[in-house]
Amino acid sequence: MEHAIIGAATAAVWVYLIAFRGAFWRIEPKGGMPAAPPARSVVAVIPARDEADVIGGAVTSLLAQDYGGRLEIVIVDDHSTDGTADIARAAAEKAGAADRVSILAAEPVPAGWTGKLWAVRQGTAFVAAMRPDYLLLTDADIVHAPDNLRQLVARAEAGRYDLVSLMVRLHCRGFWERMLVPAFVFFFFKLYPPRWVADSTRGIAAAAGGCMLLRGETLERIGGVDSIRHEIIDDCALARRVKTVGRVWLGIAEETRSVRPYGSWRALWDMISRCAFAQLGYSGAILAGMTAGMALTYLAPPLLLLSRDPMAMALGGAAWLAMAASFMPILKVYRCPPLVALFLPIIALFYMAATLGSAVQFWRGRGGAWKGRFQAAAG
Repeated sequence: MEHAIIGAATAAVWVYLIAFRGAFWRIEPKGGMPAAPPARSVVAVIPARDEADVIGGAVTSLLAQDYGGRLEIVIVDDHSTDGTADIARAAAEKAGAADRVSILAAEPVPAGWTGKLWAVRQGTAFVAAMRPDYLLLTDADIVHAPDNLRQLVARAEAGRYDLVSLMVRLHCRGFWERMLVPAFVFFFFKLYPPRWVADSTRGIAAAAGGCMLLRGETLERIGGVDSIRHEIIDDCALARRVKTVGRVWLGIAEETRSVRPYGSWRALWDMISRCAFAQLGYSGAILAGMTAGMALTYLAPPLLLLSRDPMAMALGGAAWLAMAASFMPILKVYRCPPLVALFLPIIALFYMAATLGSAVQFWRGRGGAWKGRFQAAAG
């Protein structure tokens, strides 16, 4: 009887997720926008810390944009030791556009700021005098499709959005990437269904930090980057601030991609554990609730097949199939074998463990570890 109750509960969870969670599992293309949006001025701000292996591609792709408006680039070199600034400068010169690229040397990070946001803050302060219509906040490892900026501006103009963001295609080639990367996108969209993000009547807001187009006047209205200076998950924090005064849109990129590889499961573990506990508000109670909820949602279905209760086995099997079916659209986008969908319970267990690891790091005073800095510590 107990197994049947658990089976009914996990089946009910999947009915809710598939039917009533904003259709988060559907992947909608970004197309359908006007081919020639108004020629708004845009300045791209790129914080870069030891990004010599990727910054050249990011700069080159931005300078090659098929966009009719003015586009300039500001790179904030955050105390790099690998020649990041030199490579960025060389890429601009090779493209014949050195006059459109400015490189700033970041000042030391003051108390109360995370490193990346401090770099972004310096970039946006430098840009303020230019008074662009939009700022493109992007990362050093992002290679933009030729039409990406045009599509972003078109989306913002057509929908009157204040913030338009794309979840870029993450690097997904090796075994561990194919097993774990699509699930990251799946879980993100489950937490922040794009339809709900775009719905002005709902309080939910999110953005993907690799590619965010923000109206310049809106950044001023929310108090600039200073208003989110304490945040580890700065992209979603920015989206929440923007949605208090305007509209937000979140989608998934088709061609714009991150070229940062994750060579092992450990690299993906570190990516998750860096900010997972921050997502839970550093709350032990929420962590416990999340663990129990994930166990019921992802681990219970296959475990119920080991019970001898026919009803529990049927419900568990149905929930597992529903889980796999909802995961398939993301796997298709990332060109991963459909068989990976059946391993979602094990993949979820990995994410649960990484989240617990994130909490342990925080409690040890080593939270938010990124490029040699610890950006969050237990108070």
